[in-house]
Amino acid sequence: MAKDPKHRLGRWAEQLARGFFENCGFCCLAERYRKPGGEIDLVMRRGSLVVFVEVKARSRVEYGRPEEAVGQRKLTRLRLVARHFLHERQLGAVDLRFDVVAVESGGEGRGYRLRHFPDVR
Repeated sequence: MAKDPKHRLGRWAEQLARGFFENCGFCCLAERYRKPGGEIDLVMRRGSLVVFVEVKARSRVEYGRPEEAVGQRKLTRLRLVARHFLHERQLGAVDLRFDVVAVESGGEGRGYRLRHFPDVR
């Protein structure tokens, strides 16, 4: 069980993102894949396309939009961890993509907004 509200929000957002990708025909290869240097929230696959997904959530936009938390430093770490994943899994010839899913919660009973940013660089 998630420890605090921020942690619970993050796990909830990851589940929303996974559902989004699964509704688009992807299957989940890994959740919260960790290696020294970083973590990838989701690794999704559809055919030869493997997508490494960073999920960011915010309960209030006053703290900034979720996607703003993914800068070049974070992307560099994601690519490093993705190399570990590909080496371990030996998936063969695949196309790679790095996506960001941003989730903004409207608060209890107020819904949420999910935005997908494919192929971030």
